[in-house]
Amino acid sequence: CAQHCLNNLLQGEYFSPVELSSIAHQLDEEERMRMAEGGVTSEDYRTFLQQPSGNMDDSGFFSIQVISNALKVWGLELILFNSPEYQRLRVDPINERSFICNYKEHWFTVRKLGKQWFNLNSLLTGPELISDTYLALFLAQLQQEGYSIFVVKGDLPDCEADQLLQMIRVQQMHRPKLIGEELAQLKEQSVLKADLERVLDANDGSGMLEEDEEDLQRALALSRQDIAMEDEEADLRRAIQLSMQGSSRNISQDTPQTSSTNLTSEELRKRREAYFEK
Repeated sequence: CAQHCLNNLLQGEYFSPVELSSIAHQLDEEERMRMAEGGVTSEDYRTFLQQPSGNMDDSGFFSIQVISNALKVWGLELILFNSPEYQRLRVDPINERSFICNYKEHWFTVRKLGKQWFNLNSLLTGPELISDTYLALFLAQLQQEGYSIFVVKGDLPDCEADQLLQMIRVQQMHRPKLIGEELAQLKEQSVLKADLERVLDANDGSGMLEEDEEDLQRALALSRQDIAMEDEEADLRRAIQLSMQGSSRNISQDTPQTSSTNLTSEELRKRREAYFEK
């Protein structure tokens, strides 16, 4: 996900796992040399050698130091979003260009392309449009769920998506789901379709009343509907509800979520934790 996070930020296949591993090994070696300054026979040095790398692991996780060093190649710098130094600047998030978010061992990018913001989380089935109205509250929700957010400072490389979206605006009819949720929905639709076919076969296509068949068709259609409000007006309503419950720094646990179901923040956090642990 660190690789996807960086490549989504830069909008190109700029980094591979091998390249990120090379940066991680370089950082490990620099740390080893600093520890060796205290003596290679010291207890601290022997303990350090026995510990696994803090910059990468076998699952493909890479540390913030690896990501930061990778971005330095492009003249980009990371600043912690909720650090006192940054908060004193009182910068509106809308005036930034991109953010990198981390929770446990998952990384993803939130970036402005053209004049619109997108959540480029690799766990989603596609980019998620974030309205200007909802951006600050979206970031506040992530912080409440335990995410660390970093502001990306510097000039991002030119990309086709940014150039295109300078001329047009995107309208998103359906918000993307988590990849696991999409697979579960497809499975559910497959089961419903099979049930419908069994009912039709049992009635041999003749014994079923026309209205019963219509009821089944309506039930199948309803099961496929996305119950989330998808447009920017819905974002505005959610933003108003959130602002009435408190500032973006102290949102209550029952804050409406950006998920496609009416989950509380705690329920959404648990679902994400369960997904990461798989």
